[in-house]
Amino acid sequence: MISEEQLKKELDYIISNAIREDVGDGDHSSLACIPDTATGKAKLLVKDNGVLAGVAFAKMVFNYVDPNLEVETLLEDGAQVKYGDVAFYVSGSSQNILKAERLVLNAMQRMSAIATKTAFFVDLLKGTKTKILDTRKTTPGIRALEKWAVKIGGGENHRFALYDMVMLKDNHIDFAGGITQAIEKTKAYLEQTNRNLKIIVEARDLEEVQTILKTPGVYRILLDNFNYVDTRKAVALIGDTCLTESSGGINEDTIRNYAECGVNYISSGALTHSVYNMDLSLKAV
Repeated sequence: MISEEQLKKELDYIISNAIREDVGDGDHSSLACIPDTATGKAKLLVKDNGVLAGVAFAKMVFNYVDPNLEVETLLEDGAQVKYGDVAFYVSGSSQNILKAERLVLNAMQRMSAIATKTAFFVDLLKGTKTKILDTRKTTPGIRALEKWAVKIGGGENHRFALYDMVMLKDNHIDFAGGITQAIEKTKAYLEQTNRNLKIIVEARDLEEVQTILKTPGVYRILLDNFNYVDTRKAVALIGDTCLTESSGGINEDTIRNYAECGVNYISSGALTHSVYNMDLSLKAV
């Protein structure tokens, strides 16, 4: 994953761009009927059950819109919530609370849904050594939020983007002329460019696993669309040489079976691309 400094930059980009997109040259609904001197208070009301996420991000948004807005936090990120819970109160300029409202809600609804789904998958893996990973199958422009939500839900982040880890998949391998060529070219490139990046290589069958194992320097082998029998065989072949990851259409019905094959990680795009937003509201009090 990227550094904390880079993550902060990504979050700043998200906030500035979202406010630009939503507010434009002014929130004319509020400007028309609420005096700029008016102050008020609102609560973040939970109208669903699940894992809360995005509280810390909401504070960043409020601070960006108006550093004088005050947030009283009742529930932190990662809290199990139910219908009727209040996550926080925000008070200060009424106009500025409303200016921040939609971004806060959009982000928290999405993040809470992802955290809730991730926590569900983590629970399915209890008792195994396997950890759940997210993917790059995220909503364009808000990847940092969605990967943050996975962490809040108890999962782990895969690479953030194309630049922070090398992942040699089927197309890379085929274009490079084969697995060995792809790995050797990658190692040479990393040395020439003075980059210290981990290398993950995808295997499509057991023969490719054996080929990968002949070339040192691979951090993790991705077992893509393997069945249970071949996954167990691959884990046994790999041993402690490097880490293992299963992927490819794994869902809540199959994830436990793959974990029991002994893989270190299971990656799932569904954590971020197939969720329904948690129902949250910001209500004046």
